[in-house]
Parts: sequence; C-alpha cells; structure tokens
Amino acid sequence: MLTVKILNSPSKGTMRILQRKVCDEQIKEMLQDEKVRAIGLVQGSVADVIMAADVAEKTSNVEISEINGNCPQHITMIGIFGDIAAVNEAINAIKTWEKEDTTKK
Repeated sequence: MLTVKILNSPSKGTMRILQRKVCDEQIKEMLQDEKVRAIGLVQGSVADVIMAADVAEKTSNVEISEINGNCPQHITMIGIFGDIAAVNEAINAIKTWEKEDTTKK
C-alpha cells in the first residue's frame, strides 16, 4: 500500500528541505530555481514505489527522484516534480494503477 500526498505551491523552507534530501542534481537545480510548482510524495515498498515512478513518468510531464530519509531500508519515497496539473495527473494515474493492481491480487 502506498502513501500518497500532493503539495501545491511548496514554501521556500520546504524547497530547502527537499534540496537536502534529493540526490539528483537536476532536481536540486529545479528546486533552487523555483521551477517546481507542485510535488507529489509517494512512499511504500521499494517495488511499489518503483512501479509508481514508472507510471507517473509515462503518464505526465514530470520529473521523478528518490527522496532520502531516515526510514528503514524496506520503505522508500519518491518525489514527483512539475507543474500542478502534471503532478495531479501523475498522482491520479498512480492511484488508478494501485487500485487496479490491488484488485488483481
């Protein structure tokens, strides 16, 4: 099961936190240059999060990056970065995929 959140119009403080938690230099630059209008946060098992990342990128014009935290290694989180409409589209696609995937089990 995934935990999914959407953050529209992130604050400067939130952008600074994410700059420290993201290893991807391209994403760090987007955050620093304030090119990110929305962030989708997806947390869960490694397999589910990787699948969610793939669904998001194939569905919408977003950038994806892992977000490092202090979670146990079997839990991971990705950030979905882009404009508000693109992030919402990606998150909706993930929710649809997860619902369909759950019904197949």
